[in-house]
Amino acid sequence: MTTDNTTAHGAAPKDTPPEGDRPVVELRGAGKSYGNIRALHGVDLAVHSSRVTCVLGDNGAGKSTLIKIISGLHQHTEGEFLVDGEPVRLSSPREALAKGIATVYQDLATVPLMPVWRNFFLGSELTRGPWPVRRLDIARMKKTADEELRNMGIVLDDLEQPIGTLSGGQRQCVAIARAVHFGARVLILDEPTAALGVKQSGVVLKYIAAARDRGLGVIFITHNPHHAYMVGDHFSVLRLGTLELSAARSEVTLEELTNHMAGGAELAALKHELSQVSGVDVEELPQAEDLAAPTAPAPASSEGKS
Repeated sequence: MTTDNTTAHGAAPKDTPPEGDRPVVELRGAGKSYGNIRALHGVDLAVHSSRVTCVLGDNGAGKSTLIKIISGLHQHTEGEFLVDGEPVRLSSPREALAKGIATVYQDLATVPLMPVWRNFFLGSELTRGPWPVRRLDIARMKKTADEELRNMGIVLDDLEQPIGTLSGGQRQCVAIARAVHFGARVLILDEPTAALGVKQSGVVLKYIAAARDRGLGVIFITHNPHHAYMVGDHFSVLRLGTLELSAARSEVTLEELTNHMAGGAELAALKHELSQVSGVDVEELPQAEDLAAPTAPAPASSEGKS
C-alpha cells in the first residue's frame, strides 16, 4: 500500500517521540469499574507533546470511560494515572484544566445564540474597572479572540455573529482555539468529525495538525480509522474495555488498523454467514486470512510509507 503521510496542515506525523521525551499524560494498566461492571481494564496510554495519539474503538469499546478518567470526571479504580510523571487522582474537570488537560466534547459546550467572541470566553470573561462596578471588557475579549483564531489559521469576518451560524467544522475549530488560549497542554477531542461531512472533517483534521504543530499533545477519539491515519502519530484500539492494539505509525498500515478497528474475526464470520444467503455474492469480499489482522503487526516496509 502506498500512503501519503503528509497531513492536511502540511506536516508529516512523527513515528516516535523524541528521545528522553517524558509523556505529559500517561496511563499504566488503568481501569474503571462501576460496581460489578468493568468498563475499562489494563489500558496503557502515553500522550507526548507535539504528537497526536488516536484512540479508536466501536460503540461500547470504552472510549467514553477513558475520556472521563483523563478529563477528571471519573477516577480510575485500578492502575496508575500520571501527569508529568507524577501519580494523580483528578477529582474534577477544573482540576484537570489546571494541569493543562482540556476536553472538547461533541456538543462543544457553546451557546448557539451568543456571539463567537462571547463563546470564546464563556465562563472566563475578562472584566475591567474597580469592584463593585466591574464590567465586561468587550473590546479586549474581541481582540484576543480574533488574534487566537488567526494564530490557528481561522479567519472569521464577523465575531459578532452567533456561533450557531457557523458550520460544524468552524465551531470545532473555535473550541480548539479556545482550549489552546486557556493553557491546554493536552487536548482531548471527543469524536470531532463524527457528525461532519467530508469537507468539514478535513477542516477539523487540519486544525488538529495545527494544534500538534503548536506543541500540544492531542488525544483524538474517533471510530474512523481513515481520519485517524491522516493525522495520527500513535494508534490505540480499544475493544470491550481492553487495549487490543497499541502501535506507532511506522508499525501499522491503514488496512491493519481498519481490520483491528472493525474486528477481523467478526468480519470473517460474517462473510461465512453471508455465503449461506442466496443472492449475496461474497467472492469479492476479502478472504478470512486477510480480515484477521495480526495481534502484533510487523513494521511496514519502506514501500508502504511513501
